[in-house]
Amino acid sequence: MRTKLKCSVTAALLVIFTAGPALAEGTALTLAEAIARARSQAPQLQSADAALRAADANVGLSSLRPNPTLSVEAENVLGSGRYAGFGGGEKTFSLSMPLELGGKRGARVRVAEAERSAARIGTQVAQADLTLQITEAFVTLAASERYVEIAKASHALAERAHHAARERVRVGKASPIEEQRADVLRINAEVRLDKALRAARLAGATIARLTGSATPVAIASSWFERTDAAVLGQPAVSSLALAAAEAELTAANARVDAARRDRIPDVTLTAGMRRYGESSEKAAVLALSVPLPLFNPGTAAIARSSAEYDRASAARRSVALEFEQSTAQAESEVADALAAARAANGPALAAAEEAARIARIGYAEGKFPQLELIEAERSLAETRESSVDALAALHTARARLARLQGSNSPIYKD
Repeated sequence: MRTKLKCSVTAALLVIFTAGPALAEGTALTLAEAIARARSQAPQLQSADAALRAADANVGLSSLRPNPTLSVEAENVLGSGRYAGFGGGEKTFSLSMPLELGGKRGARVRVAEAERSAARIGTQVAQADLTLQITEAFVTLAASERYVEIAKASHALAERAHHAARERVRVGKASPIEEQRADVLRINAEVRLDKALRAARLAGATIARLTGSATPVAIASSWFERTDAAVLGQPAVSSLALAAAEAELTAANARVDAARRDRIPDVTLTAGMRRYGESSEKAAVLALSVPLPLFNPGTAAIARSSAEYDRASAARRSVALEFEQSTAQAESEVADALAAARAANGPALAAAEEAARIARIGYAEGKFPQLELIEAERSLAETRESSVDALAALHTARARLARLQGSNSPIYKD
């Protein structure tokens, strides 16, 4: 009987120490590949790209001159006598050309170019947001796979502990209460395993939906257990949010200048030829028209654009302050998560594994009571889950810091 119990314990240990992340058959999806696949189909990137193309078109549109106007006029027609019909009337053919004064076209182009720069930054923001979303989903799936393995190991040990307790009760070495305790432990382990499997399936479905991959998704996440994994990508000098605020401030300044130039009235030059009745007599027609700014002198437009500039300037200062605060907080969170991950995967985990190992051997030899084995197994499972929690928090904190600093590249390379 003792030999059988030792074999059971040995088998359980093999389950624990040889278990790795469960991957589906086929090529494992790396973080970089997942980000690339998501970018090829993400609607938010398609929307940002469309906005950039619209801004490009607007730059070309803003540089165009006003269209000339061709006019044909007939006077003294459809009357009576010599003016009956169109034969005796005067016909005028003219061409009118608006002339923009005060550098309006250049100001309009500068506004469009500033808006294009903002749209380009918007595309980068969308890419960075998607990169963070995929990275967080990747971390969640990697952690879920490890939770499943922990739950599987705990369930296997609970099954063997229940079998061992039943045998001890059968031969009269233990009371029936011991078997009931082991059965409760087995049932709880089964519930935790089912919960972990559902969470892993949900995390896999999220990755599949974002990347367009088939389910089940197999991922490569060898970096997950390494607290010293090098973070790829060089962060930008400033955050994308700050760059977007500066682009909006530049555009607002250009709109103020355009509004001021719009106050200068444009002129329209008209040149044409007039023919008098049925005779061959002709004469040139020249005209110059200037709008009178009586009801709309343009001051309201200047006031509006100036207020928008003040708003953009205040928003830029606010973003700068928030960036400094958020960066300091994110760096602190990374440092805290790194310390927690190293501690959870170091002496604490080693001590819990050693305590569980001793408890299994002692229980199998009848030296330790069942309660000590249950407590040691529970402590080991909780320590391993805490280890995975700490690693997941570390990788998520690193991804959020990279996003804050403007990076849209994968943080790890498999």
